[in-house]
Amino acid sequence: MKKLPVNDLLQLTNHRPWPLPATPWQYYQEWNDAVFLHWQVEPLLLKPYMPDGLELDQLEGTAWISLVAFTMQYVRPRGIPAFSPVSDFHEINIRTYVVRNGKQGVYFLSIEAARYISSFLAKTISGLPYVTSTINRSAQTISAQNTRLGTKFDINYEVHENLSVKTEADRWLTERYALFQNHGPHIISYDIHHLEWPVNRLSLTKHRIDYPALGHLLNAPPVKTHYSPGVQVIAWGKQRMKPTP
Repeated sequence: MKKLPVNDLLQLTNHRPWPLPATPWQYYQEWNDAVFLHWQVEPLLLKPYMPDGLELDQLEGTAWISLVAFTMQYVRPRGIPAFSPVSDFHEINIRTYVVRNGKQGVYFLSIEAARYISSFLAKTISGLPYVTSTINRSAQTISAQNTRLGTKFDINYEVHENLSVKTEADRWLTERYALFQNHGPHIISYDIHHLEWPVNRLSLTKHRIDYPALGHLLNAPPVKTHYSPGVQVIAWGKQRMKPTP
């Protein structure tokens, strides 16, 4: 992945569904070596997980859940250099797709980080529901476990050709420039910016995915998969909103 200076990155916006925020950005990070696993889900099965104030987004009448495993790197506030013992860590998140006031984004059902200090700081600063899990990566292998929650994740995968032509579903599942989360009495949101994900076809040669709290949603093989070498990400500050739009 060829890195761009932040100012150059902020000039490349033609792929975005809405303009960049007018306020200064606050955080830089990279989401590298990303594996996306996607499941179609009946919308009614996701309704119990949705907080007030968020509407479940659907693609042709179907809701989706995605598990995204990647390596977070170079996380830093604006004007402060990254410190790798905190800024670099493996992450696994499970998300679904939501809309608020016409703005499409993601909502996290689970977020795991491999370092305790990184998980603690991310949860404290962002308000997102981070937990610490054991996550290991090697060449085309990812394994994770959280004994307290009883979760296990173990995959082997192969990366294939680049998807030079993406389908509507490819873009719908990956190109999201906002996230929403319930936090106390509020819905919090973040605007983000990155270039369009470069994606490759990916196949699983082994998979075990066991999340008891979401087991009935993830108990079949994923119906769609992607791999990406990664993107540079700019994030704006937290916004708090009342649950009812």
